[in-house]
Amino acid sequence: MNVYIWDMDETLILLKSLLNGTYAGAFNGLKNVENGVKIGKLWENHILQIENFNQPYLDVLNQYDDGLDLSDYNFSQDGFGLPLDALNKRKLAYRHRVIAQKYRKGLYNILNQDLIKLWDSLYDLTDTYTEKWLSSGKLFCLCDNSSPHKFLSRDNHCACVGLLGAVCGSKRDMIPSVSLDNAIDVEFEHVNVLVTSGPLIPSLVKCLFFRLNNMIACNNVYSSLEVGKLQCFSWIKDRFRGPNVQFCVIGDSLEECEAAQSMRWPFVQIDPQPNSIHRFPGLTSGDLRHYFSVVYQADEDSEKTGGGHDINKSV
Repeated sequence: MNVYIWDMDETLILLKSLLNGTYAGAFNGLKNVENGVKIGKLWENHILQIENFNQPYLDVLNQYDDGLDLSDYNFSQDGFGLPLDALNKRKLAYRHRVIAQKYRKGLYNILNQDLIKLWDSLYDLTDTYTEKWLSSGKLFCLCDNSSPHKFLSRDNHCACVGLLGAVCGSKRDMIPSVSLDNAIDVEFEHVNVLVTSGPLIPSLVKCLFFRLNNMIACNNVYSSLEVGKLQCFSWIKDRFRGPNVQFCVIGDSLEECEAAQSMRWPFVQIDPQPNSIHRFPGLTSGDLRHYFSVVYQADEDSEKTGGGHDINKSV
């Protein structure tokens, strides 16, 4: 099983580089910088910045959720606030549960048709301006021409695991200890995980707005804002630990590069420059196969010979 750990901003989506004009600037005058800034501001104005009470992932407070029926629960009058004691942690756990339910339903089952048209138009406008960065990144993760997608069921909802069958062939490993979203144990090949430096809830909103929710399950989204990328990577390693499990990090920042090196995982650096192959469109499954083979084969050779392995030299 391969676990792909994605960064969000400037990797799967473009937002900051649209707002500051660096994306358009890399095209040496071929793209209108002002148009890119306008598109970025449209996204910025619509994404809710719910940053208070940030947690690293949705399931972190599951122990405080007593399973109360929330169908008639009044969130606006439950007195939620500081300090974040056991009572308020339970109230926050309720909010996480509802957010997860809405995430699984998807944007098209939450918003009305007028808002759906607005989001579709903004997505298409951004995708055209960025030369299909959004859609090609999503397609790369979904790998439509690879093995069939696997789904997990819970509370009559389906969450796409997001398989990348083309990357490592057709080998399938059953990992009984791994269970996504506290659902059933399933046979699967590839899992997409998101580790973002942004706050958790706005990042989940971004996943919905940028159409990533059908490739990244809500409990596979981690916020490193307060704990750092290395801590998140450690949690992910413990969560998916098992035989024949390999990890790969795809992102654009130095922090995730250094964290990947600390974990001895391959790191693929995304570069938005027009001539780069590590961008969307451009990055291929063959590129990832190369990184896997270089790092993991080197580790196997090192174990056989008893020698050390410098991951920096490998990638």
